[in-house]
Amino acid sequence: MRTGARRRRRWAAIALAVLAAAGGGALGAPAAAEGEPPPPGLIDFPTQCLPPREAGLPPAVGPTTARISVDDPAPRVGDTVTVTYQVLRSPAVNPVGGPLPADTLTPTGRILLAGAQSGEVTVVGARRNDPVEPGAPLPAVVMTGTFTVTASGGITLAPGAYTLHAGHLLDLDTPCTPADPSAVPVGERLTAAELPTANLRSVLLAAAHGKPGAEVEVTAAGFPPGAAVTVAGRAGAAETTDRVSAVADARGTAVVGLPVTDRATTAVVAYEGAAWSARRGSGPAAYTVVAAAGPPPGTVTVTATVEPGALGMTQTGRGITLGAVPYGAGGAASGRIGTVTVTDGRGGPAGWSLTGRLTDFRGPGGIRVPGASLSWTPSCVAAAGSASPCTPGSAGVVGPEGAVLASTPDAPLVGGTFTIDATVTLQLPRYTPPGAYSAVLSLTLS
Repeated sequence: MRTGARRRRRWAAIALAVLAAAGGGALGAPAAAEGEPPPPGLIDFPTQCLPPREAGLPPAVGPTTARISVDDPAPRVGDTVTVTYQVLRSPAVNPVGGPLPADTLTPTGRILLAGAQSGEVTVVGARRNDPVEPGAPLPAVVMTGTFTVTASGGITLAPGAYTLHAGHLLDLDTPCTPADPSAVPVGERLTAAELPTANLRSVLLAAAHGKPGAEVEVTAAGFPPGAAVTVAGRAGAAETTDRVSAVADARGTAVVGLPVTDRATTAVVAYEGAAWSARRGSGPAAYTVVAAAGPPPGTVTVTATVEPGALGMTQTGRGITLGAVPYGAGGAASGRIGTVTVTDGRGGPAGWSLTGRLTDFRGPGGIRVPGASLSWTPSCVAAAGSASPCTPGSAGVVGPEGAVLASTPDAPLVGGTFTIDATVTLQLPRYTPPGAYSAVLSLTLS
């Protein structure tokens, strides 16, 4: 009972010390007493703090109790993550010969990244502290910083060295470093995901029909430069015997002549690899093999032709104006892309896909806001009588990798008129410099 009572009194004393340093408990749970494990969410590691020479004090050795947290534990590549490094207990003491006044202590430090992404994050704290008596431990501090996620996978964050700067009478620095940097425990973990990417491969035919054996000019676009491309005929989901090979040029385009000899061919596709796939192949372009057969004796052939049309789009307006965001507050600037009308008059089995790509935003003085900061929520409506349904793309980030705005599936017969729109939201960080920020949104129909 006596041991338990002493332990309870000891925790009470530590809790009061942390509350005073945090200005009313803003830093959360207290540090653990020496010899006891830290509370959940906190880590302890041995530290050596070197007082400034002017203080005439010996090095201070002891545990640092800290907490590391992030504002987004599941970011995507390109996102900016804010890191908070809280030092709740440190062996460092007041280096000033007398009392250290309030709001004269400024902390700086480092966070060490490892795993899928390595490097360091610099964190800085505000000049904010209660008065400290001579020789007393320096109070708890909070430091923040940001980093941009550059790789997908698991990323660990561990505490690094920190410095406590006392700006009273003299500028005095007390640097504190882990006694064994290789043994510092991990303070936080996050898992970064890749940005979604859109398949922009497409084929365009110079003619939509021809006699058996006629050669049709095929333009395959949207492939990686130098990629080996196969252009092939299709009948439904199966390939026919019509096939040629090509290599994409520096623009990712290959232009070839495809002799269509298989009467079963109803469409043409292009793809990379050994076989067509939705990830590395284009959608099909409709093609009809027209076979001329003579009528039997005593009959007259009456022929009417429905000419296949084209696939095209128009857009209302040439610019998108987003709402304003107050300086210092940051947040969402919202708007709409404006109505896009897609008309499909080809009359074949191939559906279509409308994709968008967005450059980075450029502002005053060349300041850049990543294009991945803008997301959209698409909508799509098929006009009455259309042969195809219209599927809006998924809500999410647009960015330079691109995303699907809307699409229609392959079917035995497709076509129609489709009205497409999307609400867009640009997330701007706090204290983004005032001014106009512009980017280019490119829409591609294939």
